[in-house]
Amino acid sequence: MRFFVMTLAAVTTMASVAFSDEKKPIQVLLITGVDHPSHDWTKTTPAIRELLEKDAQFSVRVIKDPNLLVSAELFDVDVVFLHFRNDRPLAQQRQVQANLSGFVEHGGGLVALHFACGAFGDWPEFRNLVGKVWDGENTHDPRGPFTVEITKEEHPITQGMSDFQTDDELYIGLVGERPVELLASARSKVTGRDHPMAFAFLYGKGRVFHTPLGHDDRAIRSPGTAELIRRGCAWAAHVDP
Repeated sequence: MRFFVMTLAAVTTMASVAFSDEKKPIQVLLITGVDHPSHDWTKTTPAIRELLEKDAQFSVRVIKDPNLLVSAELFDVDVVFLHFRNDRPLAQQRQVQANLSGFVEHGGGLVALHFACGAFGDWPEFRNLVGKVWDGENTHDPRGPFTVEITKEEHPITQGMSDFQTDDELYIGLVGERPVELLASARSKVTGRDHPMAFAFLYGKGRVFHTPLGHDDRAIRSPGTAELIRRGCAWAAHVDP
């Protein structure tokens, strides 16, 4: 009997240690619910959640009202994923801004996708928080196929990735002076120039990943774009992609 008791205790201890060593999932807060009429967030939001949760290391919670960011309790996550564009200021925008910038500055991860570059249009610091924002004038090439070129193969997000084809909107209106690590670009047929398709940088102790790709659910599910989003989200959470 003594041998059985000791064995059971040992097994219990080992199980406890194994459980404590288990990796906790990356908690992602996906903010959506409002956007330009040409962006159907009711279809793109499930596509984003699906591509992330195919990777067992992610757990995604969806918030369909950016105004809820006024609650600091929502920021008990690893990554805030911006997938909205508001035409009007949020109800308590100053507190939302303080919560969001403070979260990233103190070590949280931030991901901005597609027209999130046009959110918080009257907040000057947003340009620094997401690296580049919509200039309010230029938009994108006509929707269609183009090549996304990986420009920094040694970055953890893009390491091992190759140039890829997608069918999407090639944004040409991003502006911002903050230094960023350019990870991917594409050449516009409208401007004849290369434009950023993905970049990353540090904001205080936090990490920011931004891509203007992902116009609709079909574009988001494009294998190269989906992998870029997944890797960028993991990196923002301080996890190797």
